[in-house]
Amino acid sequence: MHPSTDGRKLDSQEPHSHSHDHADHGSGTIELYLAIGCGLAMVFGWLVQVGYPDLSIIWLTGYLVSYVLGGFFTAKGAFSGLLKWELEIDALMLIAALGAAFLGHWGEGSLLLFLFSMAHSLEHFAMGRARNAIESLAKLAPEVALVKRGGKTERLPVEKLIVGDLIVVKPGERIAADGFVVKGKSSVDQAPITGESIPVEKVPVDDIQNAVASGDHLDAKHRVFSGTINQGGALEVQVTRMAGETTLARVVKMVNDAKTKRSPTQRFTQKFENVFVPSVLGLVLVLMFAWVVIDEPFAKSFYRAMALLVGASPCALAISTPSAVLSGIARAARGGVLIKGGGPLEILGGVQAIAFDKTGTLTEGKPRLTDVLPFDSVQEQELLAVAIAIEQLSDHPLARAIVKDGMLRLNPANPVVAAEDAQNIVGIGLSATIANQQVFIGRAHAPQTEALKTRQTQNQDLKALPVSQLTMEQWQIVKQLESQGRTTMVVHQGDKFLGVLGVMDSPRPTAASVMSRLKHLGVEQLIMISGDNQRVADAVGQAVGIQQAWGDLMPEDKVRRIQQLKETKVVAMVGDGVNDAPAMANASVGIAMGAAGSDVALETADIALMADDLNHLPFAVGLSRKTRSIIKQNIWISLGMVAVLIPAAILGLQMAWAVMLHEGSTILVVLNALRLLAYSEQQEN
Repeated sequence: MHPSTDGRKLDSQEPHSHSHDHADHGSGTIELYLAIGCGLAMVFGWLVQVGYPDLSIIWLTGYLVSYVLGGFFTAKGAFSGLLKWELEIDALMLIAALGAAFLGHWGEGSLLLFLFSMAHSLEHFAMGRARNAIESLAKLAPEVALVKRGGKTERLPVEKLIVGDLIVVKPGERIAADGFVVKGKSSVDQAPITGESIPVEKVPVDDIQNAVASGDHLDAKHRVFSGTINQGGALEVQVTRMAGETTLARVVKMVNDAKTKRSPTQRFTQKFENVFVPSVLGLVLVLMFAWVVIDEPFAKSFYRAMALLVGASPCALAISTPSAVLSGIARAARGGVLIKGGGPLEILGGVQAIAFDKTGTLTEGKPRLTDVLPFDSVQEQELLAVAIAIEQLSDHPLARAIVKDGMLRLNPANPVVAAEDAQNIVGIGLSATIANQQVFIGRAHAPQTEALKTRQTQNQDLKALPVSQLTMEQWQIVKQLESQGRTTMVVHQGDKFLGVLGVMDSPRPTAASVMSRLKHLGVEQLIMISGDNQRVADAVGQAVGIQQAWGDLMPEDKVRRIQQLKETKVVAMVGDGVNDAPAMANASVGIAMGAAGSDVALETADIALMADDLNHLPFAVGLSRKTRSIIKQNIWISLGMVAVLIPAAILGLQMAWAVMLHEGSTILVVLNALRLLAYSEQQEN
């Protein structure tokens, strides 16, 4: 016997509300019709029994029809469970109804089956709304696309699109595949994917080959996603992902996977049911033999036991958490937030501290090269040529900024030299070889620092760093830039430092208001962790309203700080899902920014904000907090009703009342959970 699911099969941890809830829409409609027929037959039987009690054959026929109609899906669910050696709530209700008939209480047995079948058909409909909100995502992508191939244009199923195809998207049409714009300008409604309320302007790429090579790093103004809506002019889009690999397809798959992952509360209620249901069944058996020790007929003891069987079944408890989790995940997906299961959803709802990466999270992620300062007799053009050569081998945002802005400063007559054998030293910089000389670009260290020497001794990778030290004069130049809020990188070639580069990344305009909203939602501690120098960290932290800014952190330092926070608080880590993966993995819950189109971000994080917009974070936190609140309400409703019905049934509560209160509480928790589908952040204000 598997005394767990009160008929709401959670075989895959999917919150089906009934053992036959996985039936399609048609069978759900049939269930509702049968429930209505059951009620009509019951009323007919009762009217004949009251008006013409002697016509027993007629009113009994009415009740029998009611039993058949109301018991069809109930018996089907009970039989399906018994085949798997699982005792479902359907079986318990069927036993109670047959027990009532055995005692001659045909009317109460019919009422039980009518309310049970009606309640669960309505519950099936209500839960279907939450599932439909998720399944509607899968219907966003069009089935066919207008494709240019071999000099002609034809309509093809999206499944036949291949990477490199050119598709034409007319105004008002949905985009059929992920890709980038090669011709035309338009605004695109990306709300179905990213939750952005304002359409995003799209323009063609300048160089198709560079666009293909850029991959996930291509600017958002060029990239488009399957399922989004072209609003303005016609666009020609080069396909970068096949139908089954688009961002939309991955989101749909992950949301569906999320439905099968149990939250902590679901696991608790499952354990509770595993103990509670056998205890109730044992109590039912004891009550059936109460007539042995109490002076009452067997029929009365048996009736009391059947009323207890109905009243103590934990229907509402089993569906209370899955219904809220499903509704929460569906609402989040509609708002451009991907939550991978009930666990992250509940954990985020209880988060006390949030740690933010700086670059690309609290800042715009579009740094600019502002300063090029050569040392000693080195020329600016020489410094730029070496810096660009080595940074071309990196896809870091700072590296891309140096290459892009540096090329504008570089004299065309001074070509970029070739660098090779690049080695990324995480959290420090990049080393490579130019003309058989070792070159390094990265963080500057104070002269005579013992910390660097110690790290070089302990870490094999750090031996690639230059052994020479900055002079005090050079160090003062670096510190002067840092005092102006610049991120600094020194360039070292052979046996000398060539100079220092200063890069500036502006705070996001919305960051300050987001911090304020998070504080309003009850987040106690907001922290910025950065590998940048402490002065830059302090400047950015002050600009966005961060309470604590921790700079000069190596990747392992970030992990250690997160672990320390986690010892006393529930901690979320917000980053880009790539450089911050270790810290995100060590947090209570990891949140990736701008995950649309990024495979790494989607895979790394527990929660993915599809748009590169911090405004979605307070929405996600608020929704999670509301979900936790509704789960607690549902638990109290369901346990409270069971706590009332058990003693009431033992003391002689009529089965009809037990059924009405029992099924009423089940519908109440589902409807309460469905409120999450209409959640908006304004509800928290």
